[in-house]
Amino acid sequence: MDSITIGGLPGSGTTTVAKILKEKLDLPHVYAGDMFREMAKEYGMTLSEFGSYCEKHPEIDKELDKKQEMILALGNVILEGRLAGWISYRNGIPAFKIWLECDEDERVRRVMEREGGKFEDVRAQIREREKSEKKRYSDFYEIDMDDTSIYDIVIDTTDIRPEEVVEKIMEKMKEMKSQGNL
Repeated sequence: MDSITIGGLPGSGTTTVAKILKEKLDLPHVYAGDMFREMAKEYGMTLSEFGSYCEKHPEIDKELDKKQEMILALGNVILEGRLAGWISYRNGIPAFKIWLECDEDERVRRVMEREGGKFEDVRAQIREREKSEKKRYSDFYEIDMDDTSIYDIVIDTTDIRPEEVVEKIMEKMKEMKSQGNL
């Protein structure tokens, strides 16, 4: 089986869905966010500070991309990350590409549930992070993060349980396999 990429904005459910897929498909799960967090720690910065720092230092994103590209090229992996689908697409690496969408208020609620904090503070942090990422991806890669045309499936997770999201993914994968597209 080729790899699977899964991306989405913070709180959209990518990690939860990736973990369920990992169990169902018995594939390793690699989370690019962990690599980014580890790099931020190495630099002694918060995620927000590191994101701003990365806006002026494209070599950091490039290093992270190379790692993701190598992981995808090995195949048989679930790679979770905002750019994972684009890395697969741009490098011609076969993968089933998933993008998860979700209403902002629901994403804020989910992040608060996971990490704590006040609603407006968490919303501000998420918006700042998304703005920084959108700028970096546009400036460094000429990627419009609103363009979901490269994905095999786009799912709005706002009102559905993670298990239902996984069911939709499995159905789409089965459909594509039967058509010889996966």
